[in-house]
Amino acid sequence: MNYSLLIPTLNAGPAWKTFLEEVAVQTLKPEKKIIIDSGSSDDTVVLAKEAGFEVIQISKNEFRHGASRQQLVNSSEGIDICVFLTQDAILASPDSLKNLVHNFKDMDVGLAYGRQLPHKNATTLETHARLFNYPDRSVTRSFADKDTLGFKVFFCSNSFSAYRRSALNSVGGFPLDPIMGEDAIVAATMLKAGFKIAYAADATAYHSHSYTLAEEYRRYFDTRVFHEQNNWLIKEYGKPTGEGLKFVRSELNYVIRRQPTHIVKSISSIFAKWLGYKMGGFYKKMPLGLLKKLSMHKHYWK
Repeated sequence: MNYSLLIPTLNAGPAWKTFLEEVAVQTLKPEKKIIIDSGSSDDTVVLAKEAGFEVIQISKNEFRHGASRQQLVNSSEGIDICVFLTQDAILASPDSLKNLVHNFKDMDVGLAYGRQLPHKNATTLETHARLFNYPDRSVTRSFADKDTLGFKVFFCSNSFSAYRRSALNSVGGFPLDPIMGEDAIVAATMLKAGFKIAYAADATAYHSHSYTLAEEYRRYFDTRVFHEQNNWLIKEYGKPTGEGLKFVRSELNYVIRRQPTHIVKSISSIFAKWLGYKMGGFYKKMPLGLLKKLSMHKHYWK
């Protein structure tokens, strides 16, 4: 099977050179390498071209999580597997892409995603989030698993993922204009259509973030907007609150064991997430100016 490597970019910064170096040493080479850049003012595009990437350029206002990724898929004619990375997800092994693409030998697999590891300088909260969501054991899930996993069954991440192009097209491709969660929508739709999702623990990339409390609030505000706009996910797979409570308990236990001095930071982070998620439920009643202030994805609101 051949595959394309597809990356949305915007001012990738100093880590971009390392990103490209790790792509260059992969044991399974992509047939195509394409970035869609939404107005970088640094050397992102220049370095990408030097590394052999095709470049699609759009304005910052044109970027959409779903539509821009679908544009990359549409540029991958003749390709079997479309692999997505974000510009800050650094491949951790020369076999990372090979191990991810390998999952499509199972013809029922429509989507696969890899294991995200915390960066070496990651904080305690960053590290826990990656360990909680990305365990060290691979698994393949089907629609039948929703009875035991509920909302978690369609969990995946486009920071390091791959799609069978024919399967993606058969479910209509990426939704064009969600505020976020284009990967979750496709995953949930694929499961209903009979495809499987593979989690590849041996396909690894370093990817973690240290968010401020304000950023945590905005992320979870947008998450609630996403859930409100895609209520069918909750009707079909159940509410996400159970998984959220598991995460809270796990984080508090992890912090107490590993770095108890960070317990106040953990509680503050949990509160910011809860408050953002709660407030996102009222987004339809808010004026445009307030939405832009409360949201992480300000360009989404028009």
